[in-house]
Amino acid sequence: MEGMGKKEESSELGSLPKAKLGGTSLEIVPRWLRKERCGRAFGFDLDFSVDPPNLIEPEWGDDYDIALFGRIGLQCHNLHKGTNFKFKRWEKHSVWHAGSMDFYVTLDAMDPATGSVFSFQTLLRDQGRRSPLGVRLFLRNIVSRFTPPPRDKPLGVDYEWDGDTVHDFYKGPLPKWFSDEALDRDSQKYYVVPESELHDNDWLQLLVEVAFFSKADRCLDAYLPLELNSVVVETLEDYTTEARDKLKADNAIFYISYKCCTDPSSVTLAGYPHLSTTLAGDHLAVVRKTMDGKPGHMSLEVALTKKQEKE
Repeated sequence: MEGMGKKEESSELGSLPKAKLGGTSLEIVPRWLRKERCGRAFGFDLDFSVDPPNLIEPEWGDDYDIALFGRIGLQCHNLHKGTNFKFKRWEKHSVWHAGSMDFYVTLDAMDPATGSVFSFQTLLRDQGRRSPLGVRLFLRNIVSRFTPPPRDKPLGVDYEWDGDTVHDFYKGPLPKWFSDEALDRDSQKYYVVPESELHDNDWLQLLVEVAFFSKADRCLDAYLPLELNSVVVETLEDYTTEARDKLKADNAIFYISYKCCTDPSSVTLAGYPHLSTTLAGDHLAVVRKTMDGKPGHMSLEVALTKKQEKE
């Protein structure tokens, strides 16, 4: 209609400011809005730590820690959805430092039921050490999803953890170990995993690798052979079907006895020679797993070892 000026584009911040260049008005676009408009996923496709943003190119790398973080996200999806997807290899990744370290991983996964291979994205946040709670390694998965096709606006990410949904029992200091008395007194709360279930179990294999990664102070650059000796699960969640379902409880504490089956002299950790003599042999680990009910959300906390408590 006549007499009405052209309406300015607005956002959650109000009308965007204008800049003058040679008589032409140019819109000054905030960085967060540029991320949404570009149609590329922050962290997965574009690295916004530099300006202009860099396109993250495929590497098809073999870094052990990136593969481990990607497998955590994939297993999180399996636990949420009841799938059995297998990790093949990771394609590309980026790291964003913002108080914690966020690892954006794009990987190839396979569905054993069909043999199909597909692209998958995970976002894992390394929140470091929480010594007051006896935690050496605190990992929180944020995203577990099929890689979306190109779109005008990338899929959003829910970074907020809903702690109110998790029972207080799983929020305090990590226990040192379970007691035989507690096991006998409250057997319904515990599940002693039989030896027949210790092997060929992707979930338990992942947990023992996360525990060992913590023991090695994140310094592993390759997989070392690990053998499960025993696993006891403690959870408040009561299942009416089989006791073995406690293995996949949303919230649980895992008491793991395992062995690193390698020659100590064969372990080489660049810059950390003192660790090589402590990795081989038998170890104990306590791992707490929690979920807040949101898709893609899962936390894993690994207890400090006695040696780490003194450091």
